[in-house]
Amino acid sequence: MPRTTTAAPPLTVSTRILDDPGAVLRHTLHDAPLAFVRGGDGIVGIGEAVRLEFGGADRMTDAAAAWRAIVADAEVDDPVRLRGTGLVAFGAFAFADDSEDTSVLIVPRVVIGRRRGKAWLTAIDTTPDPAPLGFTRTSVPVPAVGPHVSVPLVPGRIDEDAYARNVAEAVRRISAGGARKVVLARDLVGTLPEGADQRAVLLDLAEAYPQCVTFAVDGIIGATPETLARTDGTRLTARVLAGSAARGADPVSDRAAAEALAASRKDVEEHAFAVESLLEALSPLATDLHADDEPFRLQLPNVWHLATDVQATLPAGVTSLDVANALHPTAAVAGTPTDVAVALVSELEGVDRGRYAGPVGWFGANGDGEWMLALRSARVAPDGTVRAWAGAGIVAGSVPEREVAETRLKFRPITDALA
Repeated sequence: MPRTTTAAPPLTVSTRILDDPGAVLRHTLHDAPLAFVRGGDGIVGIGEAVRLEFGGADRMTDAAAAWRAIVADAEVDDPVRLRGTGLVAFGAFAFADDSEDTSVLIVPRVVIGRRRGKAWLTAIDTTPDPAPLGFTRTSVPVPAVGPHVSVPLVPGRIDEDAYARNVAEAVRRISAGGARKVVLARDLVGTLPEGADQRAVLLDLAEAYPQCVTFAVDGIIGATPETLARTDGTRLTARVLAGSAARGADPVSDRAAAEALAASRKDVEEHAFAVESLLEALSPLATDLHADDEPFRLQLPNVWHLATDVQATLPAGVTSLDVANALHPTAAVAGTPTDVAVALVSELEGVDRGRYAGPVGWFGANGDGEWMLALRSARVAPDGTVRAWAGAGIVAGSVPEREVAETRLKFRPITDALA
């Protein structure tokens, strides 16, 4: 799919300090939310000043080039100068090169953000003399949010039985000497009621999973714990998650679950493949790479994960999206070796993942930003169709029934928010 949108017009950008806006997630649009929030801090967008769409194998390369052109032509007035102020864009990219789903960059008409105890508003316009906003640039009303959204989800194109068969076939292929790891997913579907307020879903996710990033970009919404690439100048950080176990029902069983995960040969092997994949992809791009020898156990409300934080130094001029492009798809969402695993995912799933497990995030005019993996998520289509996805990493020691159970666990954040 070729890039479908032409170059953007020059932008006029102005950022000002804002009085306390309350929960920033309340300020995005109820039917077209743009958000990237963790623990109450982050940014949300209102409307679209610019929308660019991309496709194919060069979708992120094209998007990075388009962003550099937008930045070069923009007039930016940003006395606040915090991370996320000034000119920013939200983005969501398809998992696969041949996806029928478009990948997007969206520059909002208005951005409201909060960080380090300060809040701000950024107005972005395509004319030198912007039209007045419907509120002042120092104070905004706190919008009311609609009632809780209930969306019953049922098996989609890959039900549990089909998923178990896919896992068994993947184990057979791995044992025969093909891929070393394959990440297979399955889907659930439902219908969003007409007029439903998607912000209610986002607020539920943010409250239940404050350690995760609650995100919304062009219909894909979720709360993900996995950082693909976060840049601050030349400093790069990433977080690899692979290997999971359900939380225990009480402190004793919970501690036992965490210890069993750390001792699980299958999960440790799966995690090692994911870390190795990321480090190999980073090595041509970055220096001073560092990752701990052993993963730590990341505690989320419903699951334990094996996790490894990675740090590196980037050359000047490399943006966060450049890094995301170099890393995607990692072994955490595809498998390894990459080409073999991606082909096997396509063959066994037989369904276009769309933006599930693709990069989702934001970046600013200087290229700094944060890109997560679109996991624990659902896509809300324009017709109201909701499709949620969850997956698990398959290695030689995988057991189909256990992998089905792992996907149930990973569906929990989005299914609970839509319950």
